[in-house]
Amino acid sequence: MANPAYRGRLAPTPTGRLHLGHALTFRTAYERCRERSGILIYRNEDLDPDRCRPEFVKAALEDLRWLGIEFDEGPLNQSERIPSYRNAWSILRERGYLYPCRCSRRDLREAAQAPHDGGGEPIYPGTCRPGAGDGSLDWPPAPGEGEVCWRFRVTDGEEVGFLDGRLGRQAFRAGRDFGDFVVWRRDGIPAYELAVVVDDAAMSVTEVVRGADLLLSTARQCLLYRALGLGEPAFFHTALVGGADGRRLAKRDQAASIGSLRLSGLGPDEVLAMARKNVIMVR
Repeated sequence: MANPAYRGRLAPTPTGRLHLGHALTFRTAYERCRERSGILIYRNEDLDPDRCRPEFVKAALEDLRWLGIEFDEGPLNQSERIPSYRNAWSILRERGYLYPCRCSRRDLREAAQAPHDGGGEPIYPGTCRPGAGDGSLDWPPAPGEGEVCWRFRVTDGEEVGFLDGRLGRQAFRAGRDFGDFVVWRRDGIPAYELAVVVDDAAMSVTEVVRGADLLLSTARQCLLYRALGLGEPAFFHTALVGGADGRRLAKRDQAASIGSLRLSGLGPDEVLAMARKNVIMVR
C-alpha cells in the first residue's frame, strides 16, 4: 500500500544526458521513497528554452527506466507552471523581500576582489540594494520587464540552518556564504531557487533528495520557504560522483553518461556500482 505521508521527487533538468552522479542521486531518491512506501513524483525542470531539449527529456526517461527507477506521478513540466511562480514573486515583493537589479554577470565578475560563494558564483556586493527610505514607484511592475533581474534581500549575518538526512546539521551565514540571490532572471525566466520551492510545496514533497553540490542552494531555499510562509521539507544530500581527475561529473562529461555506459554493454547494477565506487568527499 502506498503511504501518501511520504512524497519524494525526481527533478532532472533536460540540458544534457544524465551521468553517473544522476544515477546515484535518483536511485537513492527512489530507494528512500520505496522503503517508506511513498509516492515518487517526476518533475521535468525545463524552464530554460535555450538549453532544454525534448531529446534530453526522452533520454532521461529511458535511462531512469533502464536503471529500474519508476515514478508514480508525472511527468510534470515546470514550463507549464509559470503563473505559480509569478504568484510567489508577487507575494515576496509585497512583503518587501525583493528588489530589481540591473547588474550583469560581467559587472559581478569585474567587481574588485569580489568574494565567491561555495558554488563559485560571486557574492552579490549590494550594488542595486535599496537603502532605507528608497521608494519603489519606478520599479518594473512585473518580472521579466525592464531588463532587470529580481533579487531576494538576505539579512546579513543571519545563520540559516537545516538538518540533512546524511550529513547532519548544516549552517550557512547570509552575507558571508551567500548574498542577495536572484529569484527571477533578466531574460524573464524564474530562477531555480524560486521554482523548486514553489513546486516542492505545491506537490507536497516531504523529502528532497539531491546532490551535495546543492547544499548552499538549500540554505537559500529555506529563506524562501520562510518568507512565503511554507513548511520546509526534509533534505537528504547525496555524495557526488567524480571522474578520473577527481572533479565532480557534469553533463559535459559524455564518457560518463548513463546512455554511453549502457551502449558499452554494462548493466544497471554495474553502472550503479561504478557510481558508488567513484564518490568524492563534500564538506
